[in-house]
Amino acid sequence: MVSSAITATEEWAALARHARELQSGGTHLRGLFDSDPGRADRFTTLAGDLVVDWSRHLVTAETVELLLALADRAAVAGRIEATLAGGLVNATEGRPALHTALRAGPDASLEAGGVDVVPAVRAELDRMAGFARAVRAGERRGATGRAIRTVVNLGIGGSYLGLAMAHEALAAFRDPGVDCRFVANVDPADLAGVLGDGLDPAETLFVVVSKSFTTAETLANARAARRWVASALGTDAADRHFAAVTADGAAATAFGVAADDVFTMWDWVGGRYSLGSAAGLSLMIAIGEARFREMLAGMRTIDEHLARQRPAGSAPVLMGLLAVWYRSFWGLQTRAVLPYAHRLRLLPSYLQQLQMESNGKRVSLDGAAVDCDTGPIVWGAAGTGGQHSFHQLLHQGTTVVPADFIVFARPDADTARLPEAGSQHESLVANCFAQAAALAFGAGSDDPHRELVGNRPSTVIMAPELTPSVLGQLVALYEHEVLVQGAVWGINSFDQFGVEHGKALADAIAASLHVDPSQPASDHDPSTAALLAQYQRLRQS
Repeated sequence: MVSSAITATEEWAALARHARELQSGGTHLRGLFDSDPGRADRFTTLAGDLVVDWSRHLVTAETVELLLALADRAAVAGRIEATLAGGLVNATEGRPALHTALRAGPDASLEAGGVDVVPAVRAELDRMAGFARAVRAGERRGATGRAIRTVVNLGIGGSYLGLAMAHEALAAFRDPGVDCRFVANVDPADLAGVLGDGLDPAETLFVVVSKSFTTAETLANARAARRWVASALGTDAADRHFAAVTADGAAATAFGVAADDVFTMWDWVGGRYSLGSAAGLSLMIAIGEARFREMLAGMRTIDEHLARQRPAGSAPVLMGLLAVWYRSFWGLQTRAVLPYAHRLRLLPSYLQQLQMESNGKRVSLDGAAVDCDTGPIVWGAAGTGGQHSFHQLLHQGTTVVPADFIVFARPDADTARLPEAGSQHESLVANCFAQAAALAFGAGSDDPHRELVGNRPSTVIMAPELTPSVLGQLVALYEHEVLVQGAVWGINSFDQFGVEHGKALADAIAASLHVDPSQPASDHDPSTAALLAQYQRLRQS
């Protein structure tokens, strides 16, 4: 077990000295490229269909050697091996983190609790496929006998962000006969906006996704949706319009979901890693079984890359080490994700949860306080819109923000009918490359207002086209990068107790929302008690 003691090692000290040398020595990316004509090729790594160009980072060959030495001292390879083999890497909850089992090959064997989970995963995938085919073919009908035309996914966090991102990313592959929508926010405006947009209860199926089947926001929306169906079709009809994805099948059936329409999640899959599980049922309905399996195969491609490549040639390892380099040795707090693909515009939101819920930790695996910075703040938006808003700060602000650019060589498959699709896509690519170059190399000027100093690091990730396989590869790339970061910092990337405490606190506060304002809310802190009193007065007024 590795703890924050990694900061007491000579490898850590050597990197700290090296960082100070680069910072004080005026190292600039212009000089690094001028002195090394082969830098772009040597600092580009291939992983499946992904071309990962990390040459525009503030690193030298020595930096890479020192980072790899740190990874070796932190036993990153062992942590990777343990995770892929089903070890209890989620130590605080005594669980493996076996999301790789969701996309394992047919001959794979992965154990959790002494049981090979792959057969159960494949059986559940087959059940999902049968259900999805029935919905898409109009065979899975509602209570009145009419075919399902709209699927509404009710979930939040990991039961929503990845699904919504993938659904939007793979729009070119969706079945036009089934409309898939997503509701996550407990704010009634979210559900009302979806239900009020011309939906017919007789043709609508709700998929409730909650591993525990106790998620307050999801169940509140599920109960409201059930009342909506029942008011139109009758109480007895509502059951036919619900499916569920959960680890607690009994709770789902008690809610009214037929047992055959309950799909299994396992406790060894975290919500933010669950896109390839039954949590992806709505996505499978939208894009079909074959495309969903292509996405899983893409994920598996990167799993195999991680397992087989030595660290110096592993894209997730290198990306993870670069994230540690900037967060822990340069003190850079944020990281931008900039997909130059309109349909990947939800990717930054998905990666916010993946990265910040995983590595937003202040104690190590052994419970000691970490003594280095962990967990960069992730944000971003799709290009080219960002160029006309926050890119100004990226180029000329006082804060250095490492950035990931994501771009594709070909436009989306369904945009070819547009007369200018090719030239517009070329403009998109040109803008992406230009932004990465401007961040790295800047622009000189006698006018200080116009000068761009450059030396701002970035990665460019490029693939042939945004397909289900390529999307799966991107997801797995970032999943494993998170694993590498956590392994170096010695933290548990697979629990989220901060999130869970907030849920418990909200339940306690909800019970006080309708208390007589003249009675003090003694069970709460003074600030919350004052807010409750103000809330109650405003409600009554």
